[in-house]
Amino acid sequence: MKKLILLIVAMATFTLVNTSLAQDLRKGGSVFGKIESNGEVRLNGSVKGRFEDNGDIRVNGSIKGKIESNGAIRKNGSVIGKVESNGDVRINGSIVGKVESNGDIRKSGSVVGSAKGVNTRIAAVMFFFDFF
Repeated sequence: MKKLILLIVAMATFTLVNTSLAQDLRKGGSVFGKIESNGEVRLNGSVKGRFEDNGDIRVNGSIKGKIESNGAIRKNGSVIGKVESNGDVRINGSIVGKVESNGDIRKSGSVVGSAKGVNTRIAAVMFFFDFF
């Protein structure tokens, strides 16, 4: 009986930890995806890609872009934008939006979604750069 209780507690802890490590992506209040702790991107329940530790952005297994250490975002080798340290997102040099410190995503000043707990640069890629 004691082993059964320990097994149940261990399974509950594992489930709680795995659930809490995923970071929700929301648009209009509804969850449309998650960024898993290992970098996997899940959209509508399916794995669509992955953010690698070295900055590579994989979509369906192929490297499609990179997040540079200076915040530059590359797609197919070309710089297509940048995420500033304060969360400003630039495309062609112009500010198009912002990833707020609380996870809110703003486009043209209006909140369009949220990515609470998601790295600022990853959140910007998900909402502004059309990789997925």
